[in-house]
Amino acid sequence: MGNLDNKVAVVSGSGRGIGREIALKFAAQGAKVVVNDLDAEPAKETVAAIEAAGGQAVAVPGSVTDEDFAERFVSAAVDTYGGLDIIVNNAGYTWDSVIQKMTDDQWDAILDVHLKAPFRILRAAQPVIAGLVKRAKDAGEPVPCRKVVNISSMAGTGGNAGQANYSAAKAGVLGLTRTLSKEWGRYNVTVNAVAFGLIRTRLTEAPADGSSTIDVQGRELKVGVNPDLLATMERSIPLGRAGTPTEAAGAVYLLCTPESDYVSGQTLICGGGFNV
Repeated sequence: MGNLDNKVAVVSGSGRGIGREIALKFAAQGAKVVVNDLDAEPAKETVAAIEAAGGQAVAVPGSVTDEDFAERFVSAAVDTYGGLDIIVNNAGYTWDSVIQKMTDDQWDAILDVHLKAPFRILRAAQPVIAGLVKRAKDAGEPVPCRKVVNISSMAGTGGNAGQANYSAAKAGVLGLTRTLSKEWGRYNVTVNAVAFGLIRTRLTEAPADGSSTIDVQGRELKVGVNPDLLATMERSIPLGRAGTPTEAAGAVYLLCTPESDYVSGQTLICGGGFNV
């Protein structure tokens, strides 16, 4: 028996990194998972890993910023598994620059993926959740506690030089979280956020010499952190190291367990004791 048996979860950006670990954790605890990634192959690989372990999952590849994505994502959960119990808004990337060099395109792209996309997914989910709640009440059945976890960052709680766009978007996620916790309490939905500190992913592990890039819808974006800077950052963390994607997924999982059913509107800092 798992803590999430018979739950249906959608996790954006779950083909790689932290999102993949979240999807694997949920599936291991009994959830049926709708997996998403910008690219089809990583999404399929996550689904294959879940199925190989005896779980259930389906892939919905594509950009979370596409106008029709939110409806496709939510519909996949309902059409495939008949419900929707957990929403994790995780997809995103960074495109850094100091403000005087930041273009409108940089600003808009990061706000779109980190703030507008979660807004659209939650908007698309509202009529589904409201309908499921009404159906349960009409049948005289208990209304289960559903969960939303929005992924933020310590850049959103304290700011970060060179990341005006990302910090603003992640701060906006916290406002969205607190608002939805008040709007959706009547549906017995808890809405929380997890703000990550330094987590070792492909975006931080790559060498910061300009040779490492990611492709985001035709844009080649540089990624990576200078090793000396990374070491300095780790020394400032009380636990003395960066977190792993598995540990990051654990923080999200905590807010999706039955033990957190009376926790809502909160931001959990997952930063190894580091605070700004």
